[in-house]
Amino acid sequence: MGKDIKILVFGNSDAYGAWDFEGGWVERLRKTITKKVIETNQKFYCTLYNLSISGNTTGNLLKRFEFETKDRVDENEDVIIVFPIGANDTIVDRKGIVWTAPDKFAKNVEKLIKLAQKYAQQIIFISPMPVDEVRTNPVFWDADVSYSNLRLEKYNEMIKSACVKNNVLFVNIFEELIKSDYKNLLEDGVHPNTDGHKRIFEEVKKFLGENNVLPPL
Repeated sequence: MGKDIKILVFGNSDAYGAWDFEGGWVERLRKTITKKVIETNQKFYCTLYNLSISGNTTGNLLKRFEFETKDRVDENEDVIIVFPIGANDTIVDRKGIVWTAPDKFAKNVEKLIKLAQKYAQQIIFISPMPVDEVRTNPVFWDADVSYSNLRLEKYNEMIKSACVKNNVLFVNIFEELIKSDYKNLLEDGVHPNTDGHKRIFEEVKKFLGENNVLPPL
């Protein structure tokens, strides 16, 4: 029997679960993992903690990452840290100022990788979804918040580059969905609806199996 597995997920509102009747793609993954644990009579043992906070940027995450992580991991476990982060960094306010400048964002991603390497055997970044720009310039709930796919794609490429450089896994949800009719997967132009969360869950589950991160779920 191998080591127990612990998964920590650090993301924003999408990873928290907005807006899915089933609790979001991370909760769907947690339930699927729990089912596997029960079916194998705990021969496969894995726990998942969703530590996502709505509105978080990479900068917010850097401030809380070690505090949230150090008391949750054990040296006798295989730790997997998942970062579905980056969308809020791309927000532009009504003055045209981006929340996290590109150079700062690239540095933040590198810092997150270095911090995660202290605790985890495996690190995975998950890209943001594309948005429906008709509904995101600005978003209806905050006139000071705008998203664009051009910025999301640019920041997504920075994440991808850092992952390649540091031998970190990367799930490119943006690239997978932008070429499809993705707008019907969005609740409000930004956050996935129930179908959107189901799609992300399926993509992540498939990726984890194909890359031997977890056994088939």
